[in-house]
Amino acid sequence: MTPEPSSDRAPLDCFPALLDQVIVLTGPTASGKTQLALRVAEALANLSVMPNGSAKAIEIISLDSIAVYRQMDIGTAKPSREEQQRVVHHLIDVVEPDHDYSVAEYLTAAHRCVKDIWARGNRPMFVGGTPMYLKAILRGFDPGPPADESFRRSVMQDVQRYGIDALRKRLQQVDPLSAARIDSSDVRRMIRALEFARQVGIPISHRQKQFESERPPEEGLVFTLKTPRPVLHRRIEARVERMFDAGLVEEIRDLKHAYPEMSKTARTAVGYREVLESPEFTDWQSATADTADTGTLETPDWSNVAEQVLFHTRRLARRQETWFRSFSEMRAISTHVTEPEDANVSASAPRNKRASKQANDQAPERPIELLVDEMTDAITQHPIWTEPHPH
Repeated sequence: MTPEPSSDRAPLDCFPALLDQVIVLTGPTASGKTQLALRVAEALANLSVMPNGSAKAIEIISLDSIAVYRQMDIGTAKPSREEQQRVVHHLIDVVEPDHDYSVAEYLTAAHRCVKDIWARGNRPMFVGGTPMYLKAILRGFDPGPPADESFRRSVMQDVQRYGIDALRKRLQQVDPLSAARIDSSDVRRMIRALEFARQVGIPISHRQKQFESERPPEEGLVFTLKTPRPVLHRRIEARVERMFDAGLVEEIRDLKHAYPEMSKTARTAVGYREVLESPEFTDWQSATADTADTGTLETPDWSNVAEQVLFHTRRLARRQETWFRSFSEMRAISTHVTEPEDANVSASAPRNKRASKQANDQAPERPIELLVDEMTDAITQHPIWTEPHPH
């Protein structure tokens, strides 16, 4: 049954794009964003020192949906305390792990940070790799109406009774564009599209068209790290190994003790979900609870769990890269010296393609100083840096 538009329409307040006010450094997980951001911030501080001793400074705003949670440190690879002391950071450790932190909450805080940073005469730099947050910063965001739990339960009952295909047909009647875009298995997003149309009175796909406009790279300062896939995979493997060596499992055990009902975002984060859902963790947690002398417990073999974390982290990196390629605003920063891709190479020359891929797999890493210079040169020539007030 097609939902009737609500007579009590939702407000049309949206978050505007921040492209003309911010610097952004993004890239897939383990690509080296944190260290490069710190070095760029420090280099810009040195470049902008005035005769009176004052200087423009970069303040970093985390662009990470998991780093907002307190006590989730090892699995998120947050900047360390020492790193946060080198450059001012925002939106790290702001909520408890049992809180469902929404995109709208993040954007409310982020917009406030941007305004305050400019008021101090400094410049905001978003650093992180959460694609939804990134899109909202670059192009704006429509939070839509609040959740209608009664409506959602009703639709879920229909899904259980009639199946997902019936839900999709229902959405096609209300919002054909959303029905075509949303994955056929994504029940949550289909219900949200129905809920949106019911409360606002127009399809969500129509309302969000304003956030699809693309702008060329030179208009903003949005940098994305581009790293050869094999190199990135090796870095991810090393990171996962460090996480388990640093006590990831113990951190998760303490989290579950302090927050028995973790939020969906927190408990499904890569690195946390695999441990929480593993039989090894369930058995180990039970054994730990049954004895006060944890030193007598045999340490479980976490290798299978670590393999799952590695697999899902690599998959996350691929999804991030796919998202980043879809943004016209990006300025690519290559972390390694690779052969340029030749668009004229035909499919009839597979040996040349293989040779090029093999060469890029073994490409030498570019010194971080070159990456810093590449970013600072672009930043210092852009109105975001040179103008006294945001656009």
